[in-house]
Amino acid sequence: MTDIQEQVSASGFAIKASGLADDELRAIGRLLGPVEGAGRRGLLAVPEIAELARSERLLAFARPHLPVEPVPVRAIFFDKSPDANWVVAWHQDLTLAVRERVEIPGFGPWSVKNGIPHVQPPADLLERMITLRLHLDEADERNGALRVLPGTHLLGRLTDTDLRALRESTPERICRAAPGDMLLMRPLLAHASGRSTDPRRRRVLHVEYAGFPLPPELHWHDEA
Repeated sequence: MTDIQEQVSASGFAIKASGLADDELRAIGRLLGPVEGAGRRGLLAVPEIAELARSERLLAFARPHLPVEPVPVRAIFFDKSPDANWVVAWHQDLTLAVRERVEIPGFGPWSVKNGIPHVQPPADLLERMITLRLHLDEADERNGALRVLPGTHLLGRLTDTDLRALRESTPERICRAAPGDMLLMRPLLAHASGRSTDPRRRRVLHVEYAGFPLPPELHWHDEA
């Protein structure tokens, strides 16, 4: 097992240089911005982003952490800046974006975000997912870098009460990153981010990979 695999297995996250050159990062930034508000969703519909998500360069990051060949299933662009500044409370990433609502035992509750049906799957499926967060800018505590509670991905689905208790007992880590760094993260890892107090932008391309097929009645909304 590599050091990165060990870190993700034990802590739920790891940071590693992506190997993308500065000009590639600038090209991604130009492709995805400027944006209104916090960012953009549904980016696997953008051919260049779908190609990047399916590329060996990104699959090589995801593959060691999943039981089968990774499938990119959602991509989001976050652009935190003085004009679009927000706080994200402590939470886990619990939902899948699908094409339509179909009632299936073990899947639920359902919700709708930006007109797209979302459903919470069984926790064991979330354990077979990995998120890659490619940083286009430097991220630190001043401009809203991600904060995490290491090891909480091993605790299953958490209630708000659980999260409050863990906040008191588990030291948080700030995921400081340089441009081009890749943050690997399990969806069940408890995480948050604060409001930026700095004029610098904090742009992140967030790509989720699944290591399982959906039940035949369901279909990914954004699969590349």
